[in-house]
Amino acid sequence: MESLPDAIVQYILSHLNNARDVAVCSCVSKRWKESLPYLKSLYFPRNSFDGYTGSDSPDIVIWKMLSSITCLEELVVYSPFTSSGLASWLLLVHSSLKHLELRMDNITDYKACVDSPSKLDCVSAAKNLESLKLWGVLMANSPKWDVFKNLKSLEIVGARLEDSALSAALRACPKLTNLVLLGCEGFRSVSVELPYLEQCKLDFYGLGNCSLSLTCPKIELLEVQGCSWLRVRETTCLRKLLIANNSGRVYMVDFGKLSALESLSMRGVQWCWDAISKMLEWSSEVKHLYMKVEFTGDLESLLPFPEVDFVEFFNSHPKLQKFDIHGAMFAALCQKNSLKNVEPGFVIPCLEEVVVQVRSPLNAEQKMSTLESLLKYGKNLKTMVIRILQMKSNHSSSDDFFDEICRLRFMNRKIVRIE
Repeated sequence: MESLPDAIVQYILSHLNNARDVAVCSCVSKRWKESLPYLKSLYFPRNSFDGYTGSDSPDIVIWKMLSSITCLEELVVYSPFTSSGLASWLLLVHSSLKHLELRMDNITDYKACVDSPSKLDCVSAAKNLESLKLWGVLMANSPKWDVFKNLKSLEIVGARLEDSALSAALRACPKLTNLVLLGCEGFRSVSVELPYLEQCKLDFYGLGNCSLSLTCPKIELLEVQGCSWLRVRETTCLRKLLIANNSGRVYMVDFGKLSALESLSMRGVQWCWDAISKMLEWSSEVKHLYMKVEFTGDLESLLPFPEVDFVEFFNSHPKLQKFDIHGAMFAALCQKNSLKNVEPGFVIPCLEEVVVQVRSPLNAEQKMSTLESLLKYGKNLKTMVIRILQMKSNHSSSDDFFDEICRLRFMNRKIVRIE
């Protein structure tokens, strides 16, 4: 290192970002300390001040480090801090800062939320941000944010938010292309209107009974967990869609034409059949379909899926390449009359991979017939995975059914495998 030119030393040390490493290196020599102003990124882990015995508070220590840097672009702070400390830091680096990540730790502290200025309010000083990620946020009131003209990515993880507060926050971010809300609670009705949004991941924690309205004409990827009512009308660009509800029921879905959709995943304990049938109808161009819904039925009644015609289903999804089929949907394809309409010349043209989950020996003959039909008519089928999970039966039918599956694997050992 001593023989290297100053520019090379500065370049090497500028790639350090852990605050402890930076502090240690700055003590090695005057030459290394003089490289500190060229840092682009600074990261304070959760334990940054464990065992610290200095006279300055952690807020002041961070301020001093930031004051030595001329053009900081990324700041990540997981260690505890105050709103006044955050305000002083951002006053130093606001003009150059592009990426900000903060562990707020105030999800249960209502007093900190209503303090003025709050930690959330202080973020508005960094007007040139391109990405903002917040952990552990209580957003009971609308944040006092001006418009972030350059902000493209907003991620909030582990939060309690009011509907109106979230709406106000999103209005301050009109250029978002990526929105992530994970493990968030407190919602009842969420409306998202962002003209440039391309990727959106929403995970609502709680009873799973909130509603979502999304108006984003450029949306390409959408993942939603915990909603019972969904309305997404502008979907011409949507390529990947995941809808799940592990706590509640999916009652209603309202989508525009899903002509660009390539991947659809439907998960949850209970969906109304109207919602399932509409999603299958709208996704006729899909290439990857994942279905793991256990029951249908309205309100409190848990009902099995109605019979699904095997031929009609695959004729309605001619581009399907990968089919992950679990629980009730597989049973629906295995009913007595599901294969009655097979005509000469019928094929499943594009199917290459099937993953089937089997949990019961009931209707074993129809299930075997459906598996055999997938092999027979799937002319391009390369892989069939049969997962046998929690088969609860002491009757000999379970053994007979398993023997039949093993026979199927033996006869088609290049394609079929059992897990």
